[in-house]
Amino acid sequence: MGSQPERQGYGDRFWLSRRIRDSSESLPARRARQGAIQLRRSLHRLRPFHHPCRSVALLHTPLVDAARAAGGRMVPFAGWEMAVQYSGLVAEHQAVRRHCGVFDISHMGVLTLRGADAKDALQHLVPTDLFRIGSGEACYTVLLNAAGGIRDDLIVYDRGWDEASGAHELILVINAACAEADTGWLRSQLEPRGIAISDRKADGVLLALQGPEAPARLEALAGIALADLPRFGHRELPLAGASAFVTRTGYTGEDGFELLLPREAGIQLWEQLLASGVTPCGLGARDTLRLEAAMHLYGQDMDAATTPLEAGLGWLVHLEMPKPFIGRDVLERQSDAGVERRLVGLELQGRAIARHGYPVLHEGARVGEVTSGSWAPSLNRAVALAYVPTALTAMGTELAVEIRGRAEPAVVVKRPFYRRG
Repeated sequence: MGSQPERQGYGDRFWLSRRIRDSSESLPARRARQGAIQLRRSLHRLRPFHHPCRSVALLHTPLVDAARAAGGRMVPFAGWEMAVQYSGLVAEHQAVRRHCGVFDISHMGVLTLRGADAKDALQHLVPTDLFRIGSGEACYTVLLNAAGGIRDDLIVYDRGWDEASGAHELILVINAACAEADTGWLRSQLEPRGIAISDRKADGVLLALQGPEAPARLEALAGIALADLPRFGHRELPLAGASAFVTRTGYTGEDGFELLLPREAGIQLWEQLLASGVTPCGLGARDTLRLEAAMHLYGQDMDAATTPLEAGLGWLVHLEMPKPFIGRDVLERQSDAGVERRLVGLELQGRAIARHGYPVLHEGARVGEVTSGSWAPSLNRAVALAYVPTALTAMGTELAVEIRGRAEPAVVVKRPFYRRG
């Protein structure tokens, strides 16, 4: 009986097809494909995110049903059920970088401060000179504890002086997971000084419309030109039959806006945006976009035990202003003596991805820890943020990240990793 041809199993066929594909692929294409695979695996491994400021029953934004209807994959995040992705992390990421995407960020906290001395009272809690901004302007800053650690990061919007009520109005946007703790602490610090604090969002909708096409999209909906609205500027605009608080801010490294509307108007605007071709985006793309832009995530890249000078946020600390603020003495000492560790950007030399908590090595010894890490779809490489000793923070310093028992080479690079043109 003649010999039979050797049977090729499924595993052999897969191995052969992969060899053929790999041999014909360019290195950039192969790295991009491998990076996308790593990101998909990351989503499958995603665990509920437990924030240090909060532990409550799962909450829902007004857009939860609309998110599910749009194909959103829902996961627990900081006490809320949120969409981690819709069409796919990489597709959503690239939509924001190249066109326009919309995020439901209604889990964020939005507070109104009103009082004759509202800005002066808040100044006691932050290291940034709030009197550098005027009506219609805003600034990013941090709330500090007595040890100079960061209680939370936030944006302060100056709404100006209201002659009718004789009060100055500020709007604060704070992190979702810290909203309850922040609100209680702000009340304890500011209400004795005659400052009224209220929840401005209530059951409303907060959207982030981000990407190079965001201005044109918003102008078409509002019927108003926005060329004169600067970065961190804000105003009221008519949207979806309601008055919306519109700010030129975001968390992606792209041009864009954040829009606060009443509940029904917010749901209507979401549907209008999706119907017009704007890509719905989830938490996964929001994280890769902000990491490429080297924007901090509270609870990972900074926390109550980290000072702004350690976190690379020294530009928020205005020690030259004569006003006292909580934690000032600690920051003054750090400014004079220097800090022992600092947050740096790392670029990994291979395809391995560093994750939160992975050890950072120098000459085989552990010297630090990764706070955030991911494949960067816009850059086609893996990047990370990590705390290391100050002596190892110079650009070009060669380090390594321990990933599954292997020391993967990495180098200190300039932040942000991505900067829009």
